[in-house]
Amino acid sequence: MRRPKKPYQGARPGGGRCRDWAHSFATGSRSARGKMTKTLRKSLRKFAIAIPLLALGFYFIPILTTIFIVCGLIDVLRNDRKDLALFSGYFLGNGLFTWLLSPFNLLVDLLCYRNPGVWKLEQFPEDYQREVNEVLDIFRARKDEIIADIDANFGVGRRGMYVYQWYGKHRIDNVAEFNKDFKYIKTIAVSVFSKRESTSWHFGPLRLSLRILYNLVPVKAEIFVECGNVKNYWYDNPQFIFDDTLLHRSVNEYDGRRYCVFMDIIRPSPFPRLIAGMLAIVSVSVERINSMFYKNWKMIGSTKPKKVETT
Repeated sequence: MRRPKKPYQGARPGGGRCRDWAHSFATGSRSARGKMTKTLRKSLRKFAIAIPLLALGFYFIPILTTIFIVCGLIDVLRNDRKDLALFSGYFLGNGLFTWLLSPFNLLVDLLCYRNPGVWKLEQFPEDYQREVNEVLDIFRARKDEIIADIDANFGVGRRGMYVYQWYGKHRIDNVAEFNKDFKYIKTIAVSVFSKRESTSWHFGPLRLSLRILYNLVPVKAEIFVECGNVKNYWYDNPQFIFDDTLLHRSVNEYDGRRYCVFMDIIRPSPFPRLIAGMLAIVSVSVERINSMFYKNWKMIGSTKPKKVETT
C-alpha cells in the first residue's frame, strides 16, 4: 500500500536562500559565459581579418613575411603566460608595434647581456647602480615638493606624466640636479595615477632600455605592477625594474593617487656607447610611437621657476 502523502507544511528552512543562491550562481555563470563569448568573438573577428592579410603577405613578400612571423614568435614566447590572450594581444592588439619591431629588438638582444625580464638593481654594473641611486636619492630627498607641484598642476585626469627628461630631451627644469645629461638614464619622470585607475595588459615597443619604477608613497592596498607571473606590491617592494616589451600592467585600486618615479635606463651591454647611440638615433621615432602608447596620459607642466644650481 502507498503511504498517504503528508500535508504540505510550507517551505523548508533555508529553502529560499538555496533558491536565491542557485539563481545568483546561474546568473553569474551566464554573465561570465557572456563575457567570455564576447571576448572570443572579438578574437575570432581579429583572426578573420588577419588570416587573409597573412595569406597576401606570403603570396607577395614571402621571405619578409616569414622573417616577421618567426621573429614575432621568438619574441612573444619570452612571455610567461602563453595563452590565446597573449598571442591575440601581441599580434592583433596593442602589441602590434612590438611585433613589427621584433627583428630590431632581437638584434638588440644579441648586443646586450642576458635579459631576465624582471631585474634586481644588483644585477646591473656598479656604475649603472650608482646613477640609479643618485637619481632616486634626489627624489627621496625632494619628494614632498615634487608631489606638491604635481598636485598643483594636475587637477583632473586619469593618468599623468611629470617629465624632467624624455629619451634625453630636457623638459621640466625646476630640479637643478636633473638638468644634466646622465650616461645611462635617458628618461626621468613621475607617473601619476588617479584613484582606482589602472592600465590594461599591454606591451612596450623597444628593448634598447629597461623600465625602472619606484613608488614614492607606498600604501598597503591593492596597488601593484604585474609583469607576466611576477606581481609586485609597492608596500612590499617600492622598486620594480623590468623589460617593458613583456606583457605587463599597473594597478591602483586605492582611493588616492599613486606616484611612481618612472625611468628608462639603457640595457647593460659590452657596447654601452653603441646602445646609447642607437637609442639617440631612434628617439624621434620612439617619441612618435610613444605618443600613441601614452594617448590616455596627460603630460603635466610645472608653474615652479627653474632651480639654478648654486656653487
